Amino acid sequence: MFFIASKVIFFLIQPSSVAFLLLLLGGLFIRKCPRWGRRLLAAGLTLVVLFGFLPGGNLLVLPLEERFAVRVPSVPHEKISGIILLGGFEDISITRSRGGLALNEAAERLTETLRLARALPDAKVVFTGGSGALFGNHGVADAVRQFFIDAGISPERIVIENDSRNTYENATFTKAILKPTPEDRWVLVTSAYHMPRSVGVFRKVGYDVVPYPVDFRTRDEGDVYRPFDSLAAGLQRTDLATKEWIGLVAYWLTGRSSALFPSP
Repeated sequence: MFFIASKVIFFLIQPSSVAFLLLLLGGLFIRKCPRWGRRLLAAGLTLVVLFGFLPGGNLLVLPLEERFAVRVPSVPHEKISGIILLGGFEDISITRSRGGLALNEAAERLTETLRLARALPDAKVVFTGGSGALFGNHGVADAVRQFFIDAGISPERIVIENDSRNTYENATFTKAILKPTPEDRWVLVTSAYHMPRSVGVFRKVGYDVVPYPVDFRTRDEGDVYRPFDSLAAGLQRTDLATKEWIGLVAYWLTGRSSALFPSP
């Protein structure tokens, strides 16, 4: 129920949807109630300009990315039990239709995990992710496993969890499989904007994780002053950041995270 509710609610309140609904309602009201029609249109246009063209989306995503940011990610020096790779980099529909392993803009999660796996030859390589889609939860775990094998990772090192639909299930389902001990150290690989929520969840269920943020969407603090090249790009960035901020609050309120805004 939590999963379904979160998907439906976010679809309705994400900034791009709100902007569209405001413009739609403004157009419908403009004749029968001109004052409210103009107000709704103005509000919708303000959202589009602020978060579609102006860098409002970067202003929201930058604090998330900077929370665990490192300038040059390095291979941990301590003994590492395994590398946990969160799903979200795989294009499930294209992979299932075309074969192979199709990737999206978060592909750096996979490439950096492979680099770590080569640098830490004794560490387990754990992929966790089913499908976050509202309808159907069939992921492409077999394609991910085959990618690692083809890239030279021994099958004995690979652990696959393919039932999780969100970050909380990523943590709880992998814990059930791996049964980590307090002495274990796990590298957690996910997108930088997603790292605060991920760390909070994994800490809550008992993992001592080493954050390894990748897939940065901003360059530096200067991005809060740089406008976007297209309205679609700006709104997409805003929706992405809004989802994470809402997720942080929701996970904390429901007891699924160790803190409201986890820190190093």
